[in-house]
Amino acid sequence: MTAPGAVIRPATPADLKAVAEIFTHYVLHTVATFEETPPTVADWERRLADLTGRGLPFLVAESEGTVVGFAYAAPWRPKPAYRYTVEDTIYLAPEATGRGLGAALLDALVTESARAGAQQMIAVVADTGSDASRALHRRFGFTDVGHLTEVGHKHGRRISTYLLQRSLG
Repeated sequence: MTAPGAVIRPATPADLKAVAEIFTHYVLHTVATFEETPPTVADWERRLADLTGRGLPFLVAESEGTVVGFAYAAPWRPKPAYRYTVEDTIYLAPEATGRGLGAALLDALVTESARAGAQQMIAVVADTGSDASRALHRRFGFTDVGHLTEVGHKHGRRISTYLLQRSLG
């Protein structure tokens, strides 16, 4: 699945300035992420190297030559018994929402994570007041498996999270 006019491909170091800019918006202006300080391009370079070094996917959505979104799979927890479980992350540039890019990224991320040997994928979705992220995950076979009440605090408010899970086998 690809959004019209978009290319989903592995991220390269050259993409990370755009990745950092996209994510900075969510750090500074939303509760979609619990990060409070935007990661630098150097932080993203380390993350890309770590994830790809583990054989896990880090993808970007490119439209008309511009990176407009990204997605990656990261280890769910550091303990060895969790080694076949990953957590997904997907963010789009604010102006790129509603064009099918999130679906295209999630579709590719599920496929590439399974190819990398992951057997389960977890989505941790902040309760932002919108159900869009949960609805997207449900469309791709994720089921609701938990609700953690007021586990985060950002921008002067307490934030709950939803856990969704999907088998990749």
